[in-house]
Amino acid sequence: MDGNGRWAKQRGKERIFGHLEGVESVRVIAHECVELGIKYISAFAFSEENWNRPAPEVEGLMKIFIENLLREESTFMKDNVRVMVLGNRARLGDELNAVIDRVMEETSVNTGCTMVLFISYSGKWDIQQAANRMAAEGGSSIEPYLVTRMAGIPDPDVIIRTSGEKRISNYMLWQAAYSEFVFTDTLWPDFRKDEFHAALEEYASRDRRYGKVK
Repeated sequence: MDGNGRWAKQRGKERIFGHLEGVESVRVIAHECVELGIKYISAFAFSEENWNRPAPEVEGLMKIFIENLLREESTFMKDNVRVMVLGNRARLGDELNAVIDRVMEETSVNTGCTMVLFISYSGKWDIQQAANRMAAEGGSSIEPYLVTRMAGIPDPDVIIRTSGEKRISNYMLWQAAYSEFVFTDTLWPDFRKDEFHAALEEYASRDRRYGKVK
């Protein structure tokens, strides 16, 4: 979900205003997934690298997570959405972790769309923690120890990257091995229903062979 800061800068505003508008895009796309019957949607909300951003921006983002998880809790229940948060939660504050636990517990009964929020996450961290768990337990494969696998989340079919950037940026490195990528120049705060449908149509036109011959 890239381009929040640039969106705000273009309008002469602080970066935090772009993040606030980006939340509305998350809300719109999540609701559209419910309407379309899409079972899983993930959002790379905050990477491990994002901790290196200016302290006021990081603090503002943490506040946004807390406020919007609580505000949307009733909507999650109404729309039958299960919320999961994956990442290095040891780096998150007590208040945010408490809110995450509450919302995850409350929505765990929902059976419709699952929304996965990646907060304080990076693909390298995920592989490293999986390797550490595997070594500690004497496992023979890293894959079962990835945070998505342990949470029962399937690999992504398609990864959408906004704002004209064309890189994976340390997101689900292992899980994205056979994902399709859709790149769009649209900044995330402007990415709404029409842009989402266009991305899905592009994905639907792809011929996925997984290394095989059809």
